[in-house]
Amino acid sequence: MEPFIVSARKYRPSSFETLLGQENIARTLKNSILRGQLAHAYLFCGPRGVGKTSAARIFAKTINCSNPGKDLEPCGECESCRSFAEGRSYSIHELDAASNNSVDDIRALTDKVRIPPQVGRYSVYIIDEVHMLSQQAFNAFLKTLEEPPAHAIFILATTEKHKILPTILSRCQTFDFNRISVEDMVRNLKSIAAKEGVTMSEDAMHIIAQKADGAMRDALTLFDQTVAFCGREVTYEQVIQNLNVLDYDYYFSLTDDFLKGDYAHAMLTFDEILSKGFNAQSFIGGLSSHFRDLLVCKNEASRTLLELAPSVAARYAEVSGKCSAAFLFEALSITSGCEAAYKQSGNPRLLIEFALMKICNITVKFAAPAQQAEQAPAIPATKPAAAPAATKAPAPAVAPSVTAVPSQVPSQAPVPETPRRARPTGLSIKAMMEEAESGPASVETAPAAAPAEQPDNDPERIAKAWKALAESESKTPRLSNAISMTTPVVEGKIFHFEVGNMAQKEWIDRTCRSRMEAFLQKNLGDSAIRLTIDVKPAEETGRGIYMPSDKAKYLQENSPEYNKLKDDLKLEIS
Repeated sequence: MEPFIVSARKYRPSSFETLLGQENIARTLKNSILRGQLAHAYLFCGPRGVGKTSAARIFAKTINCSNPGKDLEPCGECESCRSFAEGRSYSIHELDAASNNSVDDIRALTDKVRIPPQVGRYSVYIIDEVHMLSQQAFNAFLKTLEEPPAHAIFILATTEKHKILPTILSRCQTFDFNRISVEDMVRNLKSIAAKEGVTMSEDAMHIIAQKADGAMRDALTLFDQTVAFCGREVTYEQVIQNLNVLDYDYYFSLTDDFLKGDYAHAMLTFDEILSKGFNAQSFIGGLSSHFRDLLVCKNEASRTLLELAPSVAARYAEVSGKCSAAFLFEALSITSGCEAAYKQSGNPRLLIEFALMKICNITVKFAAPAQQAEQAPAIPATKPAAAPAATKAPAPAVAPSVTAVPSQVPSQAPVPETPRRARPTGLSIKAMMEEAESGPASVETAPAAAPAEQPDNDPERIAKAWKALAESESKTPRLSNAISMTTPVVEGKIFHFEVGNMAQKEWIDRTCRSRMEAFLQKNLGDSAIRLTIDVKPAEETGRGIYMPSDKAKYLQENSPEYNKLKDDLKLEIS
């Protein structure tokens, strides 16, 4: 019986043409050989299992090959190629920096670098996992790496580039290896399965490729594991059972429950998933990916982002047509928040079940406004007849704390008057102190406004909303007092809030206006409401003089002593 060789070693790339998913790097290395522009140090970095060490071996074998092929492929027949294939080459050296990371190991390497190659033109030193070298070993390696002998070439490989010293990085040509795409891995798995005589469905290959997460070595390891479990005939069901992958059918079934609002069946499905041994955190992460794929399918242009088997992608496209974009955005927000809070939760199962119930409630929440709109009674289009000129109703009165535009409130019969407190406008500290010293302000009476024909312009509702706005800003006492002491002028959908000076206006516009506007929109049920901050003229407010220029002007107009002093001292005051 022949010894078994795992697929990751048996089908390891042996030429630039078989280097999967790194075409740009392969082309660059080949061109550097053709033009004789070989650097003395290279750094190959990237995720695990994407071909860093394989590329280093191919490069080393190619530059030492005596008879390279037409496309710079190693001949495999010269002494250099044969000795490398048999593991007895004295020109290509591999060092594992994870176990040889001390200063003594690097010193032994630098001593070996001085010896010229016995076969071939170059001595190539491949140092794998170079980020594991100690700080002292890196420092001992710097001088040799910067000025090696003409026959020495270093190829450093690492999965953690950020751990390499900047002084090392500056001495190397750096190549960043990419993750291998699902399509490339599926294509390679098809070729290997055909060579091994294994029949495997494309859906099963996609599951293996997705599970490998961009690493071809991991995909080949999973391939061997699956063949050992299933034999020569591999089905999709056997693969998901062997690799412990949750079937897409569960996610599609849950999506149907979410759209129906059937939280009970969704919780039973989740319980079935847990009973089969699946991890709850992996489930909620998979559900987030599921909603992401559905959202991607909503747009024809973004469907290329799906890394799924064609049959599964077609099903996603079908189901995404049943889901609105708003539903998917809300559901993805819920699952992402649940996934983030999972590790901090004292009861993870309850956390996920509550997330499932909230997703089921999305369709109910979206459907409620539509049902209310259908059941709402129609507004009569008739208008009340105008009163005769001789018996014309009195002009509409102003509601408490609201200055309404008379043309927007219809004439109605007067109602009992309501007292209103007269207060100054603005955020003046002086005015608030004077009010506190003098006690309660005088009470003025004003006739209350009659009920408006349209609820949006109802002065009583506006007054209540304005009072609630003042209470909501209680954490900012000055602003709260200013709001409660001010009567807004309402013009249609625009609320004019008048303050005493420009500094107050700029501060409110910058920090508070959008919040106050949103509060009024919510309380009055009208998203078209806008809040503007206006500055009331100083002559109307009776405010004092604050600016230096105002004070100087006042003294010039009212103080003969000031003018005499200015003349005596020959001052020019602007």
